[in-house]
Amino acid sequence: MTIETAITQLRNLLDDRLSTSDAILTQHGENEAYFPATPPDAVAFPLNTAEVSEIMKICAAEACPIIAYGTGTSLEGHQLAVRGGISLDMSRMNAVLKIHAEDLDAVVQPGVTRKQLNTDLRATGLFFPVDPGADASIGGMAATRASGTTAVRYGTMRENVLALEVVLADGRIIRTGTRARKSSTGYDLTKLFVGSEGTLGIITEVTVKLQGQPEAISAATCVFPDVETAVNTVISTIQMGIPMARIELVDEVMVRGFNAYNGGDLPEKPHLFVEFHGSVNGVAEQAELFGEIVADNSGTDFKWSASAAERTALWDLRHNAYYAQKAVRKGARIQNTDVCVPISNLAEVILATKAEGESLGLLFTVVGHVGDGNFHCGICIDPDNEQEIANAAVFTRNLAMRALKYDGTVSGEHGIGMGKIKYMADEHGEALSVMIDIKKSLDPQNILNPGKMLPIN
Repeated sequence: MTIETAITQLRNLLDDRLSTSDAILTQHGENEAYFPATPPDAVAFPLNTAEVSEIMKICAAEACPIIAYGTGTSLEGHQLAVRGGISLDMSRMNAVLKIHAEDLDAVVQPGVTRKQLNTDLRATGLFFPVDPGADASIGGMAATRASGTTAVRYGTMRENVLALEVVLADGRIIRTGTRARKSSTGYDLTKLFVGSEGTLGIITEVTVKLQGQPEAISAATCVFPDVETAVNTVISTIQMGIPMARIELVDEVMVRGFNAYNGGDLPEKPHLFVEFHGSVNGVAEQAELFGEIVADNSGTDFKWSASAAERTALWDLRHNAYYAQKAVRKGARIQNTDVCVPISNLAEVILATKAEGESLGLLFTVVGHVGDGNFHCGICIDPDNEQEIANAAVFTRNLAMRALKYDGTVSGEHGIGMGKIKYMADEHGEALSVMIDIKKSLDPQNILNPGKMLPIN
C-alpha cells in the first residue's frame, strides 16, 4: 500500500485531471499563514460526488492521505499536505445547483465561492450573508466553520448551513440534514461536519440559508482616543440590543497600515467601522442611537455613507487588512492569530494583550469582529530575528490561555488546523478524547487531512 500506487490508480480514473506538475504541486503547497510550503504528491480535480467517492475508495485501499482544497485562504494551514498524499481540489465542482427563493435557501457544490453565489442571487433579491473577507469557497467555509464581519447579525457557517452531502473515508456517500428549518430526528451530523476541517469527510454539496437584501444600508467610521473607549462603545451597543450588521474594531497600528497601503489619511487612532441593515426608518433610528453611545464614549469624526461605492471601499479596506499589515513593516512575515471571549470580558482581554505584546517588543495590529467578542492580532515579525520569533510564540500562547481564562475559545474563526492543536486539550479537556474517538470511528486509518485539528499520530 503506497501513495505511488494510489497515484497510478487515480491517473487511470481521472486522466489529465490528476496532476503531478511542479507548478500545480507548488500552488497547492502554499499558504497565507506562516507555515513552510508543503506540496502534496499529486492534485486531483474531481467533477462530481461519484468521482470523489471513487477517489476516496482508492485512497482508503492504499492508506493514502487526502486533503480537501478549496481556495487556499485558511490561516492555520488546514489545506497543507503535511504527511504527503493527494490534494483534492474542489474548484471544478463549482455549480449553483438550485436556488429556492421562496424558501430562502440554495444548494451548491463545494467549489462555489461566496462572491459567485451572491452574483447568481442578484436577480432574486436575496444574498448569502457570511463574509470572511476572502472569496473563499462555500465548501471550505463549511469545513472551517467560517464567519467574518457580518456574523454579529447573521451568524457563522454553523447557523447558515442546513444540510450537507459528504463522502466518508471509505467512500460512502451520506446526506446530513434536509431543507427543513428544524428537525428533532437523530444526531445532528450536519453540525458535526461543519467545522471538522476535512478530518471526518469530504463535503461535496452544501445547502445554505439565504437572506433578503435589506431595504436600506448605512455605514460609518468613527474615531476614539484609545482602544478601551472603542471597545466599551461596542459593549454598550450590543447590550442595548441595537441590531448591528457589522461592527469592526481597528487599532491605531492597523490604521497606520491602512494609510501606508492605500495612501489614506485616517487619524492614527482606534476606529470602529460599522454598518446597519434594515428599513429606511429603522437604519436611521439605529444610527442615531449608536451615535449617542459613541458620543458618550468620547468618539469623534463620524463619517456616514449610504453610497454603495463608498461602503464597498470601506469594507475592501477592512478585508485587505493582511496586506495593510505587511505595509506596517516592510519585509515582515505576518503571523495572524485570533481568539473569542464573552463580550463583557473583551476590553480587559484586549488591553492585557496589547500590554503584553508591547512589553515583548512586538509590533502588531489588533482588528476584530468585536460585536461577537472575536479579535485578531497580526504580528509583524522579522523572519531572521530569532528573538522576535520566540517572543511571538510566547505572545500567541499567552493570548490563547488568556482567552480560556476569561471563558473564551482559542479561535473564534481561524480554526485549529496545524497551528493550534497544542491548545485543544487546554480548551476541551476530556471532551477531546470523545472527538478523537469519533475521528477514529469514521477514519480509522487517519487518511483524511492527517496532522490537523486533533493530536493523533
